[in-house]
Amino acid sequence: MFIDYLDTPLGLFEFMATEHGICQAIFCGDKDLTNEKAEDRTNDITALCKQQLIEYFSGERQNFTVPLNPQGTQFQQSVWHCLNKIPFGEVKSYGEIAKMLNNPKASQAVGGANGRNPITLIVPCHRVIGGNGSLTGYAGGIERKLWLLNHEGASTKITSEHAQLDIKNVMHKRQAKTQYLR
Repeated sequence: MFIDYLDTPLGLFEFMATEHGICQAIFCGDKDLTNEKAEDRTNDITALCKQQLIEYFSGERQNFTVPLNPQGTQFQQSVWHCLNKIPFGEVKSYGEIAKMLNNPKASQAVGGANGRNPITLIVPCHRVIGGNGSLTGYAGGIERKLWLLNHEGASTKITSEHAQLDIKNVMHKRQAKTQYLR
């Protein structure tokens, strides 16, 4: 397993790869890297991922081409494949993803698979919203989701509660729902 980190405007981002592709990417919050030697544990895939993430955050990249190797059930894989089809700056609802899967009643199952996406940001689970256009849960925190959608210029329904969100509240926190990773 190969691993590297990138300090982003949304906090520290950790990404792991096999020799076949990125298998995990998460906002990992505060992590002491003083004893870490990333160069001893990186490969060409993690180097490409880091470069593409830098380009994304600087506004130079809209699509990731780094090889991916997410692990999940067949249904989860199909949902993650659909997520990769959501264009930069656009959003889709859970229901729309279910329709893409030819299973229009699977909105909740799509939500579950979306929440277990091990490659956050690169597989754009942040581009999925509620059927009424509202922001819904995001393992990285609603603050991060809102920042990412704004960064991409996506049109979102912002409530007065969302308008008061502060990215600093989540920057140093590990992404929720990641206990099943690693």
